[in-house]
Parts: sequence; C-alpha cells; structure tokens
Amino acid sequence: MMSIILAKENVNDSRAMRDVYAETLMDLAAKDERVVALDADLMSSMGMKPFAKKYPDRTFDVGIAEANMIGVASGLSLTGKIPFAHTFGVFASRRACDQIAISGAYQNANIRIVGSDPGITAAYNGGTHQSFEDLGIMRGIPTMTVMEPTDTTMLKDIIKQVKNEYGMFYIRLVRKTSTKIYEEGSKFEIGKAVEVVSGTDATVIASGLLVAEAIKAAKVLKDRGIYIRVLNMFTIKPIDKEAIIKSANETGAIVTAENHNILNGLGSAVAEVLGENIPIPMERIGMKDRYGEVGSIDYLKEKYGMNSSNIVEKVEKVIKRKNNK
Repeated sequence: MMSIILAKENVNDSRAMRDVYAETLMDLAAKDERVVALDADLMSSMGMKPFAKKYPDRTFDVGIAEANMIGVASGLSLTGKIPFAHTFGVFASRRACDQIAISGAYQNANIRIVGSDPGITAAYNGGTHQSFEDLGIMRGIPTMTVMEPTDTTMLKDIIKQVKNEYGMFYIRLVRKTSTKIYEEGSKFEIGKAVEVVSGTDATVIASGLLVAEAIKAAKVLKDRGIYIRVLNMFTIKPIDKEAIIKSANETGAIVTAENHNILNGLGSAVAEVLGENIPIPMERIGMKDRYGEVGSIDYLKEKYGMNSSNIVEKVEKVIKRKNNK
C-alpha cells in the first residue's frame, strides 16, 4: 500500500541520488549476503567505493565492459545472488541490449539494472552520453519492469522493494541532486502513479526530472484559473492504465512530460493506453527525436522545451483542443 507524504517545499535535495543508492545498498547487503554490486568502471562516479571497501567479495567492477557486466550479473543471479548492476543509462541500454534481452530476460534471470545520468542530466558529457532512447529499449524487452525514481525518498523505497522481488528491472535515475518531491517515510507501489497535484481541467503525466517542472507549471496555471492534475508516473512499465483512464475521463485532456525522446517512452506508453481505451486530446513534452549537446541542465531544459513554461503552453493548447471538440 502506498503512503505518500508530499514535500512542503520542492527544493533541491540536500543529498545526491548516488549517495542514497550506495547507502541503501550497503544497508541491504548488511542484512542479506546475497546482495552483490556490479559496475563498469564507474564505482567512484556512483559513490560505490564505500560498498566495495566494506564488501570486497561482493563487488565486481568489470571495467569498461558493460555487456560483459550483464552476463556476469546474470550468472550471479542464477547461482542465487541478488545483483545490482550500474552504469550510465546510455551504456546500460544501447551497449548491453542484447545481453539484457538474452542472458537476462530470455533465461529468466534476476537482475536490477541501474542506468544513471538519463537524458539531459548527463549535461556536460554531451550528446554521446545523453540517453533519450533507454526507456524505449527497456520497455520493449519482455518481462522487464521499467522505473524512474523521482527523488531520494522514492529511490530508497524502490531499491528496498526490488531487492525482494524476482525478475528483470531497469531503474533510471539522476546521479547527482534531485528536487525533493516527497518527505521521508513515504511508501510507493510499483506500477501505480502518484497524484502530486489535484485538478480537473487537464492532466499532466510526468516522470523523473519533469515532475518538478509539472508542479511549477501547475502553480502558474492556477494563477490563471486553470487547475491541472499532476501524476508522477514513475513506473513506465507496467504503466498504470487505471490512473490514465481515470484522468482521461475526469479531465478530458492529457500532456505527458519526460526527459526522454517523445517516441517510445512515457508519451508513447500513455498514448497506447488512450488509443485503446479513451482517445482524447493529448500533447507531449520531451526530446523531439534528436541527439543532445553539451550544456547545463537548465540550459538544455530551455533549449529542448522541457521546462515548466513549455508545460504551461502545452496544457493551454490541449485544453483548447478539448473545448473545440
């Protein structure tokens, strides 16, 4: 059961996502010797050196060999271990795709794949390292559960949950700081969206980095007399069909917002549900089928139309479409 406590203020979290990931994994490892960590030459970047120091026999840094890392993780899982395998999202998805599909999902392995620095959060690493296709790749693999924890509170709860579940998981997360959306102690249900703003005029379904932007947009629109619902769709697969259909029925218009290509990610997943159940006006915020470039996160949000003002524009547009039907 979910138990959600919304943050009083949406400010920058005082702790980095990577630090909470590492600490949570250490806590789990202390209680269960089956927990093992794998990385592909990014132990320092992900803050996992303390884990390696405390549990050297349960740490596997395979070097710059991401596909091999998944093969190793699969083998470990089939001997009863619980592997958490991390690398940047671009390498976790594009470079290791075949091994994830065949060594992992096809043979019913039990792996938690953590892809960090998704989309524009790779920032100064530039277009080669900005993963705008990873959600599409991962949600196309049978049996894969695909998630994007929004802040450190959600991340901690999700990591604890997936440790006790068997299967293939892709966890997409910001490596450094995030915006605080939830208070400590919140509990989440994988596969169920969280309503973070209530409203009846339209719904914004957002994930990851764009949840905070959607909340900002809701405040601007409220001042204009427009009341939108904001859903945090942190599970991309299995998508929460019930929440989408309910919002479609109650608000009549939907905007999706994601730090990903508008093709094959959250927007596509929501459109599939609407198309099969309740076609209504819909707009999408995200990367417009192109590669990124070097820049700060704020600069890239502005350049690629992923900030709160873009969401405001899309909401006003989709409401006009709804009213002109």
